[in-house]
Amino acid sequence: MEIGDIVVRKSYGKDVTFKIIDISEKNGIVQCTLEGINLRLIADSPIEDLEKANENKLSDKEKDLNRKINQNIKKIILNRLDNKGYRGYRQKTETNLSFGRPGRVLHIDGDKNYLTQCMNLYKQLSIEAFGSIIKEEEQPLKVVELVEQIRPDIVVLTGHDALLKSTNNYADINSYKNSKYFIQSVQNLRKYEPDYDDLVIFAGACQSYYEGILNAGANFASSPNRVLIHCLDPVFLCEKISYTSVERIVSIKEALENTITGTKGIGGLQTRGKYREGYPKSTFI
Repeated sequence: MEIGDIVVRKSYGKDVTFKIIDISEKNGIVQCTLEGINLRLIADSPIEDLEKANENKLSDKEKDLNRKINQNIKKIILNRLDNKGYRGYRQKTETNLSFGRPGRVLHIDGDKNYLTQCMNLYKQLSIEAFGSIIKEEEQPLKVVELVEQIRPDIVVLTGHDALLKSTNNYADINSYKNSKYFIQSVQNLRKYEPDYDDLVIFAGACQSYYEGILNAGANFASSPNRVLIHCLDPVFLCEKISYTSVERIVSIKEALENTITGTKGIGGLQTRGKYREGYPKSTFI
């Protein structure tokens, strides 16, 4: 086994595909640090429990997730074409001079691979998005400066997190690996822009301190049930907010309907949409 190998864990029924990102030895035991290919998951495993896998040969669970992603993308595109569910897409005028501006996204991620997947989906869904790779512990120091530069409508703060194995106190910030950094980032953003509708914030990753992040000022956060979230969940959430008219308040159920993990993985508050209609469209372009 080498760093970069694609593997599965035999003791877990080979249910999740990982990439080895670190290998260490302690007391004669070789341990591998693993990163989920699709799920925002960091795990440790004895090297003996690992089996090499082809990245293209995903588990049945992951195949189901990919099918759901493709179905959601298709549904989103069809809804836009059919003018259903998106008040930003009204019937075209006879002169076809209407146009619109979806909300713009700043996506800050602690993981390069996950950010790449997210940026590809933003592009596929026609969302203007700016991505930045910043480690979780550095996000509170840099997020406000980036927002001042890019002036987004929506900010995503994500990466990796985990509920520590040795704890059963879900209300203790020290029970989480990186939640404190997400909370600090949200607090800094709310000092910069306190209005929940002017700046929409999603923050958190797998098993994050959901209540603490919301109390800090986020519109949406993970994870209500302390579950793993899919790496693309923030994108599907942003799509709904970005393409809903500023005339409408998006219900929680509506905001999460296209996410992969749903209300177990993400929750939040009613939030105003960010899509703005315009008229007339220039005839010179």
